[in-house]
Amino acid sequence: MRIAIGADHAGYRLKGEVVRFLSNEKTEFEDFGVFNTERSDYPDIGVRVAEAVANGEFDRGILICASGIGMSITANKVPGVRAALCSDTYCARLSREHNDSNVLVLGERVTGVGPALDIVRTWLSTDFPGEERHARRVRKILAIEKKYTGGGR
Repeated sequence: MRIAIGADHAGYRLKGEVVRFLSNEKTEFEDFGVFNTERSDYPDIGVRVAEAVANGEFDRGILICASGIGMSITANKVPGVRAALCSDTYCARLSREHNDSNVLVLGERVTGVGPALDIVRTWLSTDFPGEERHARRVRKILAIEKKYTGGGR
């Protein structure tokens, strides 16, 4: 599995912890930045990670900002992305099992390092089983996306 990861300045420190975790787990990833705590704009990083996932360069993505809200809104503007802002392992698991989320979003200022790493571990290890009721719902989401974008991915 290949992971694209990125954060703005407000998610920089937690991103470092997640990068360390991915390295220790020998999970292949690419860090899209930022690489310091200088002020930055979350849409710049969020769209790059989301596009990399949507176009198939990466299997999944992880985005981090202060609350996770800005990155979540940004990523979900990219056709083919189903970004889930998760603050616990229950939501992380269900976002994969029920929604086939392909981008995980975390908020550094609302989720501690330990819980955040548990969320990442759960999200990465949970598959989308494709049960018909959930697959049907994901197809409906894709149809809505196609209606408003003229295509989708």
